[in-house]
Amino acid sequence: MLTYPQLERLGLFDARVPRYTSYPTAPHFKPQVGLDDFTRWVRAIAPRSQISLYIHVPFCRRLCWFCACRTQGSPTAAPVAAYLESLKAELALLSDHLPEGIRLSRLHWGGGTPTLLSPSMIADLAGAIAAALPFAPDAEFSVEIDPNEIDEPRIAALSAAGMNRASLGIQDFDPLIQDAIGRPQSFDATKEAIELLRAQRITSLNADLVYGLPHQTPGRITDTVQKLMSLTPDRIALYGYAHVPWMAKRQQLIPSEALPSPEERLSLFETARRLLVWDGYNEIGIDHFAIPEDGLSIAQKTGQLRRNFQGYTDDTSPVLIGLGASSISRFPEGYAQNEAATSAYTKAIHNHQFATARGHAFSSEDRLRARLIEALMCDFRISASETTGTFGISPNALKQIFAQADAVFPGLLDISQDGLFIPKHVRPLTRMIARCFDAYDSASVGHSSAI
Repeated sequence: MLTYPQLERLGLFDARVPRYTSYPTAPHFKPQVGLDDFTRWVRAIAPRSQISLYIHVPFCRRLCWFCACRTQGSPTAAPVAAYLESLKAELALLSDHLPEGIRLSRLHWGGGTPTLLSPSMIADLAGAIAAALPFAPDAEFSVEIDPNEIDEPRIAALSAAGMNRASLGIQDFDPLIQDAIGRPQSFDATKEAIELLRAQRITSLNADLVYGLPHQTPGRITDTVQKLMSLTPDRIALYGYAHVPWMAKRQQLIPSEALPSPEERLSLFETARRLLVWDGYNEIGIDHFAIPEDGLSIAQKTGQLRRNFQGYTDDTSPVLIGLGASSISRFPEGYAQNEAATSAYTKAIHNHQFATARGHAFSSEDRLRARLIEALMCDFRISASETTGTFGISPNALKQIFAQADAVFPGLLDISQDGLFIPKHVRPLTRMIARCFDAYDSASVGHSSAI
């Protein structure tokens, strides 16, 4: 890795750049893309093809202070039950517009806290999804799980519905850090949740950790990582905490004076990374880790690794439809996002129309730059032959694009007639390098820290 003084001179510790889970990024979506576009794009899906589906449940029993997701507290079941009816109505509306024979290759429930749903609600929602979009053979159904908000009846209901991968939010096991971020969650509660999942033969497990939290030190994150490795998850996402209190008001409750500096954030990440690699996990992209047998590791080896709004994925479906408030859909033609406010989303659905509020229609240049950025984020490499063959860009034009990145990071990138490669010691700068391929102005958008 480059030395800390070198990284400082290159701007890593001051930069705020997109995470590039989409291109263009969501702040560039516009209301000019709306209901008619979404409807047309749905109808253009190839008959008898496979697509992915994301279901957003924007409710939590309590609101964690560190979280910047679009969620709302719901101590009672009534708002959740009403929202469930809207989801079912949206599913029925989608089913009316889909071409025949469409099946699901991937299904993901996110939030919020999807496991806030009761067993009967889980069965009800799963049944509505199956009626609209049956599973394809070997489909993956994953659910985000809060270990504090799960029990054996709900896991049994999810298993009966076909869930075969669970994603557990952990963040950090240290009680001092948990108190500072409003997320009490004991190791014992997490271990019990995993044991319940495995008892239901749900053995594919993901876990999310966060570095850059208040009071975090290399010693504390070492303890958390070692505890997590004792639970042997298949995949681990190691996300950097994004402190954006101007966007997520609840983050104002977090003691900013206890947050680590950018240099300390990098040390925290490196501490966790080394532990995970030492324990046999493969590095996947910039912030994921997976056992060699996991689908992400296989996708990385075969060049099939992709990046979407859930992070790194081995899902290669060209269509991802998002249902629920604020959900984003991705089509070959562009992105479409639902109304963010639950009330506005519900109103649109109850008026028997899709809730699309904004989006972006791809230009040919968008498609080119999206693939260049995704290739860097996934493989740290852009293949010149693949790019010229797929997008019809001339070798000289691609060389000029590479030259723009080389001018920002002189002598750090391996550029040849084969393409562009980010050497291992330069990879902390990957998001900044990817920004060199971004044609949109991100200066006025409040992105997260580059590290």
